[in-house]
Amino acid sequence: MRGHGDRYRQIAEILARHSLGFLLAVSGLDRRFPALGLRAGSQDGQRRHTDPEHLRLALEELGPTFIKLGQILSTRPELLPPQYIEELAKLQDSAPQVPGDVVRELLADELGRPPEEVFAFFDLTPLASASIGQAHAARLDDGTEVVVKVRRPGVLEQIEQDLEIMQTLAKRADRAWRMAADYDLPGIVAEFAENLRAELDYVREGRNAERFARNFEDEPDLHIPKVFWETSTARVLTLERIRGISVNDVAALRAAGVQPRRIAERAAELAAEMVFEDGFFHADPHPGNLFIEADQRIGLIDFGMVGELDDELRDRLAIVLLALVRQDPRRLATALLRLAVVPRSPDPTALAADLVPVIELYRGRSIGEVSVGRLTLEVLTVLRRHRLRLPPQVALLVKMVTTVEGIGVQLDPDFQLGAVLGPYARRLAAQRLSVRSLMRRVTGARAELIDVVADLPEQMRRVREILDSGGLDVHLRAEELEPLVGRMERVGQRLVVAVIASALVRGIGQLIAANPSRWHSWQGPLMGAGMGMLATMSTYLAWTARRRRGR
Repeated sequence: MRGHGDRYRQIAEILARHSLGFLLAVSGLDRRFPALGLRAGSQDGQRRHTDPEHLRLALEELGPTFIKLGQILSTRPELLPPQYIEELAKLQDSAPQVPGDVVRELLADELGRPPEEVFAFFDLTPLASASIGQAHAARLDDGTEVVVKVRRPGVLEQIEQDLEIMQTLAKRADRAWRMAADYDLPGIVAEFAENLRAELDYVREGRNAERFARNFEDEPDLHIPKVFWETSTARVLTLERIRGISVNDVAALRAAGVQPRRIAERAAELAAEMVFEDGFFHADPHPGNLFIEADQRIGLIDFGMVGELDDELRDRLAIVLLALVRQDPRRLATALLRLAVVPRSPDPTALAADLVPVIELYRGRSIGEVSVGRLTLEVLTVLRRHRLRLPPQVALLVKMVTTVEGIGVQLDPDFQLGAVLGPYARRLAAQRLSVRSLMRRVTGARAELIDVVADLPEQMRRVREILDSGGLDVHLRAEELEPLVGRMERVGQRLVVAVIASALVRGIGQLIAANPSRWHSWQGPLMGAGMGMLATMSTYLAWTARRRRGR
């Protein structure tokens, strides 16, 4: 492996050869290698390629870390213009196969014995060879056919070196390029590094596969391969082999008696279950990872890239969906600002104005009648214009959804992903408005309120110290105190009402938790009592406010 200095020079040479002088400049490599910076863009023979093509070719030449970065960027339309997204989607992750004797030695080191002693059969010629690892066909002693994934020797060290260099270059660009600060390049590189390191760990990939298997253990239409841990390590992963027709081979599917439309709809339903019910989804369901088996089950492989949505993200997504359903650009702008990674000074009014054409895409129609891919692309284009970035898990979700829609349309040109996702999305939005969800949020608000109240003695102590020190002169007339007293009175009233409401909701929740079987018989009286109490408190607040104004 090259030293850091040699690798820096190699990166600079490749960028210069592909006329990417701008990247040399913003990364500071032009100052480190000034002669290369002068040559960048001066090679007429290279101009037969467009700038996006040059970027793709340079990333392929730079190796696995940069290829993976390009593949991730190809799924981020909120970061790059469409012509770059289209070109980076063509990135090929292939590499020369590792020699058989090197594979045999690696397996012996990892498993304690050479492959011919561990397996009844092991093919040293790989089924596929990529920049990070390669896959080999094998058979266990009991006759089970398996695929053995082997991580390429030296790739971990090379990737770690490249990630360190990327982080350094991102920090330089963040200082040298004004627009870079809005996108937080070091943050993007850190997210990428975390995802790539996870993909390198085959133990984690095996656990991901087992988690999917548990989530879908009662689902007969989905086949998740079994993991064989006795022949698996962080560098070697042995999985049950799945055989079938590639999901993008429509002619072969029809010849086998498979209905492509049914496969499209079922694959979309399974993806929706992952997202909306489990919050844990396969983030890379491209056609190479989906097979239709002889019994028409959908076989899913490659679990290195997954996404997970916590409750907070799911809540924020629900707000975005509600705003889309209501066709309200102002609400949608607010929801997106809550969801996205926001720059220093976003302009909600300008964002809402730019979202009006997006709403017009489906004005008078349901979201289920609109192309999810097109709608998503339009929203992401607006986000890019305002330099807003999606959280990494949401970006993975967008990638998964658009990939599933692409597969569905390839299987059936009339396929509409929105029609499949619609019921799940509405259910998610309804869950946000449920009693349980409201109680959870009120409980969270109450915790914040308790924190504020707990801090009051310390804050009051500091105020007293300032007053005792004579460092603050306060001059107030009686008429100036009146509005202040009124405002404090209103705040105190609302604080009391908030505490009472919180206690009421908590009490209902405890009753339900204590005896859930009687919830249906208690639902009417409890809800009636709760609404009556809230109405009484609201009336009290309105009466006190009116009395205050009448003085």
